[in-house]
Amino acid sequence: MLDGRSLTRRRAGARLWLSGLWLGALCLAAIFAPWIAPKDPLAQDLFSGRLPPVWVHGADPGFLLGTDSLGRDVLSRILYGARIALTVAVVAGSVTCLIGATLGLVAGFLRGWVDMVVSRLIDIWMAFPPVLFSILLIAVLGPGLFSIILAIVVIDWTRFARVIRAEAMAQGAMDYVASARVAGRGRIGTMLREILPNVLPTITVLLTLEMGIAVIVEAILSFVNLSISTDFPTWGGMIAEGRTSVHQAWWVLVFPLVTLFLTVLAFSQLGEGLKDRFDPVLR
Repeated sequence: MLDGRSLTRRRAGARLWLSGLWLGALCLAAIFAPWIAPKDPLAQDLFSGRLPPVWVHGADPGFLLGTDSLGRDVLSRILYGARIALTVAVVAGSVTCLIGATLGLVAGFLRGWVDMVVSRLIDIWMAFPPVLFSILLIAVLGPGLFSIILAIVVIDWTRFARVIRAEAMAQGAMDYVASARVAGRGRIGTMLREILPNVLPTITVLLTLEMGIAVIVEAILSFVNLSISTDFPTWGGMIAEGRTSVHQAWWVLVFPLVTLFLTVLAFSQLGEGLKDRFDPVLR
């Protein structure tokens, strides 16, 4: 009979394996897309438009997941779209985490005027509607990969700052922090060597969740033509195109939509699995 702790660790292991396998495979596919993609994702062939997947009657074996209305290979476009999605996820998520977690950690541990300034800044920032704020930023900066990443960072750093601030305040009231101070360790040393390791599992969860959110945001902006050039394949752009022809070519919509869903789910489960595995309280 498994106790609660063993069951939690087993579930964490399953989450880590499944989500890690999917994200690892997706990363490899994105990196080696120029070599493993069967077709040029931008190549058009109107005579091969809306060909079904290879297992459906009337398919062409050269197009495993079929083609869109312009005869472009769906599989190749998904692989190249993964490069954009993962780039936004890693870069935007990492920068957002670095800024928000640093401000939250400093404010939550040092308290005083530092906490007051950071808290007021968070309140002011969160007063702006995030969707309208992101659209306004991209309208000013212009569509592009840099604009998407900047919009995500500018909007989402407050999520890290609020949560990590609360965690740092809770950890700062623990006895081990007082013991470290009595032993002569400075405030910065206590924050980095005592507080940070104990809030790291929360930071990890937030980071993986933020990566999933970044993938969704990029897909939404691509869906409304506010991402990179419409010529380059993105999952959101493919979903927008497939929506208009779902009754004639369902595969143009379904395959990028399923890929997007599995990627966001994998980021979420990866964070939960890491938290269950490495949380000092659970250990």
